[in-house]
Amino acid sequence: AKLTQQLNSIGINSICQSFFDYQPYTHGQQIRQTFKKSPPDIIIFVSVAAVIFANQALSIKEWPTRSNSQPSQFFAVGHATKKALNACSIKDVICPKDQSSEGLLALFDLNEVQHKNVLIVRGDGGREYLKEILSERGATVSYLESYQRIWLTFNYAIVKQWHANQINVIVVTSNALLQRIEGLITTFINTLPSDEQLMLSHWYQNCLWVVASERIAKSAKALGLINIINAKGANDQAIIKALS
Repeated sequence: AKLTQQLNSIGINSICQSFFDYQPYTHGQQIRQTFKKSPPDIIIFVSVAAVIFANQALSIKEWPTRSNSQPSQFFAVGHATKKALNACSIKDVICPKDQSSEGLLALFDLNEVQHKNVLIVRGDGGREYLKEILSERGATVSYLESYQRIWLTFNYAIVKQWHANQINVIVVTSNALLQRIEGLITTFINTLPSDEQLMLSHWYQNCLWVVASERIAKSAKALGLINIINAKGANDQAIIKALS
């Protein structure tokens, strides 16, 4: 919603469409058990929501230290996530300039991870690529799923509304969202009579897709999308810069 307001203020007409809601997915005892079982050397938070719900379950500043009393290193995938951690009194947070999984993996500290325990704090799914590469580098990687996404159900009227509102740019910040939106549009188009199908297909193929990373761009190409721009970040500043 904040991004929508900023875009409208600079003359880029936009609407904000939520595709899922959140609900808590962990509790304080589970976090303590996770630390007891495998005390993390490195903790990576992948989103603001991951921070908020983890902190609600157990204040992050009170998370247990490792057995050798050395504090864990905190990483954030983006600046907004870093700010959320700072608000939880976690001041020493490492954040890549390229705010993506690829940007995180390029950091020196995440290249030297052999024999280290890495905890990725996320929702229910996502960031498998991050785990895959860190595991290849010799880390032991586990997840703490602090929230669950509750996907909203839409009928096809929403696609008609986008077309009627002359939406010609779609901003997508995750692979999960890309698959949901693309699936909704293409399934709807396939139910239409041939003349309407042609009209909607033309609109769909000419839309510009602004995505948050190269990985999402590759997924978009694999789905047959043509006009794709990589904003190189899911934060408001990156999206606004790409659209401008």
